[in-house]
Amino acid sequence: MDGAALTCCSCGAVLGRPEPDRSPFHSSFTLRRPRTGSRGLSTVRSLIVRTSPTISPVRYLAGAFAGIALFAGLYVFFVRTLTGQAMDQLAFDGAEFGRRSVTPWAQELLDAVPLVSVVIGLLLTGVVTVVRRNGKTLIVAFGAALGAVVSTQLLKMAILTRPDLGIEGYDGNSFPSGHTTVAAASALAVFLVVSPRTRGLAALGGSGFAIVAGVATLANGWHRPSDVIAALLVVAIWGCVAGLVLTRGPWCRGTLGEGRTIRPSGVDRLQLRIFIPVAVVAVAAFLVTWFRAFGDTPSTLIAYIGGVTAIVAAGLGIGLTGIRLFARLP
Repeated sequence: MDGAALTCCSCGAVLGRPEPDRSPFHSSFTLRRPRTGSRGLSTVRSLIVRTSPTISPVRYLAGAFAGIALFAGLYVFFVRTLTGQAMDQLAFDGAEFGRRSVTPWAQELLDAVPLVSVVIGLLLTGVVTVVRRNGKTLIVAFGAALGAVVSTQLLKMAILTRPDLGIEGYDGNSFPSGHTTVAAASALAVFLVVSPRTRGLAALGGSGFAIVAGVATLANGWHRPSDVIAALLVVAIWGCVAGLVLTRGPWCRGTLGEGRTIRPSGVDRLQLRIFIPVAVVAVAAFLVTWFRAFGDTPSTLIAYIGGVTAIVAAGLGIGLTGIRLFARLP
């Protein structure tokens, strides 16, 4: 009975009445043991993925504007200023050291770049698209690649000019490089359609292909280092445009969710380990060439080494940045 005293069965001692719960929350809240079964956990996980925020377009807008700023700075310094033209031409002249040994294979590579880029790009993107059933991304990837190639030709042929500042050498505008753009654009298309877990490998292979094509144009006397780096930036800008399209509107395929972001793989760390020392060499060679560009003994070899390492560093740096920007794109 309520209010009755309790008596111990063994000794008969009176224990007294139980104190009623006077908590003001007693009648309002009931504590229950949380569900710990697999069904409950799977429900929670599915809710987390479904309610995860979409990728912010700010990252792609920032990447595009950063690429445009770097492209503009590269053009203004290396094409429109006397010092920049002198440094670029020194690297171009220094390519004579490598031209003696690499010209045969460089010429063959450059001749094959357009065809190889188109064939490999179409083959890989087509196969991956069929496997992943991702036709929308394929359309965006092809659009970005085509936009990069067309914009490079428009910039070089119709928009940008190279003033004659008295620097000996080819005085026509070659900024940016068309061959490098084609190679990098095909790599971009593959990078966009592959799965998140293989994007690091695609970035490494694509960056390597574009770097080899770019260095070959320098070694063969077709382009200056700034032309090659500018081409890589053009493709990077269009990559950011593609990322913006793929995360908004009818082209959006969602995101991986906050808890499913792909972490950097061993391939990414390998790229970083290569990038850091190469970038240090490029900066050191740039500074040496800067101070000795108008000296009595300007070093064309150092300028050439600086140009090659700058191309390698730019390719790897853009690849690493792309991996981070597209880490949550499914």
